[in-house]
Amino acid sequence: MILPDSSLHDSTVFLTGGTGFVGSHLAERLLSVGCREVRCLVRTDEKWLSGLNIKVVRGTLADSAVLEAAMKDVTHVFHVAALTRARDWNDFYEANVLGTDRLIRLARKSSTLKRIVLTSSLAAIGEAPGAVANESTPFNPVSQYGRSKAEMEQVAAGHDFPITILRPPAVYGPRETDIFTFFKTLSSGLCPVVGSAKTTALSLVHVDDLVTGMIQAAFHPEAEGKTFFLGGEQDYSWGEIRDAAKTALNRNVLTLPIPPALVPAIGNVAETIGNIFGFYPPLNKEKAREIVRATLRCDSSLAQSTFGYAPEKDLGTGITETISWYRERKWL
Repeated sequence: MILPDSSLHDSTVFLTGGTGFVGSHLAERLLSVGCREVRCLVRTDEKWLSGLNIKVVRGTLADSAVLEAAMKDVTHVFHVAALTRARDWNDFYEANVLGTDRLIRLARKSSTLKRIVLTSSLAAIGEAPGAVANESTPFNPVSQYGRSKAEMEQVAAGHDFPITILRPPAVYGPRETDIFTFFKTLSSGLCPVVGSAKTTALSLVHVDDLVTGMIQAAFHPEAEGKTFFLGGEQDYSWGEIRDAAKTALNRNVLTLPIPPALVPAIGNVAETIGNIFGFYPPLNKEKAREIVRATLRCDSSLAQSTFGYAPEKDLGTGITETISWYRERKWL
């Protein structure tokens, strides 16, 4: 995949969300392609960033003074931090909408900043008129998370500043913890599938392809002021994902068909159990609505034609590498 030219070596980057799944992979890639300096916002634990040659910035998106100082002399800001699960809309609004607005307002004070790259989500689209969303598909989110991402994008549109917005679909790879629960279920011998296992159902992108596309978008002049979907090499059926995981796990699994009408009830039960034991499960009432009603597929052709986005990781290789990583670290 084509990466930007030597301008990377003159760049100083500020990254939010670097301790998370996508953000940590992005930090590693920014270092590997030769960015002059990578600054990462860290609340407390450096997690996956530990040992990397980064500049740690202690604070949160609520710390205006910290953010302003961190963005002094930077050339690019990657805003990846986001709240992905919460019971209350106010939590989503504070973290994903107000936090982004605060970051942009403070970033505008930097005289060296060339671009802000915001990570949104396919969930911002929600229920779409067609099976596949593109950049002209209107917002119609069906979850609070999706709504917060849609409102984040609308806030960004109100700023007169070079901003690029990226919308990944489902992302998988080493360190991911939500889709991991699907692989963990398969490792026990069961494969729950909503609807038909044969129907092309979702876009899925490996984190390596995603972070390459994020860097391409940040440094390409034609990407400024635009929004792009960054999906995988193709869309997949749950049967294809199941079969790739079966091969990687080297075991047979029993496919358990789940009628879509039952998914909301399952989400409700999972959330109730989570409340009892003090955790908020990946499959909850909000996620159930997305599974049943939201479009899970996106068209990445605009990114391909604009800056050469070309995901390379095929499903079999990506899932094999991911499951190997889980096994090495005793997650499976």
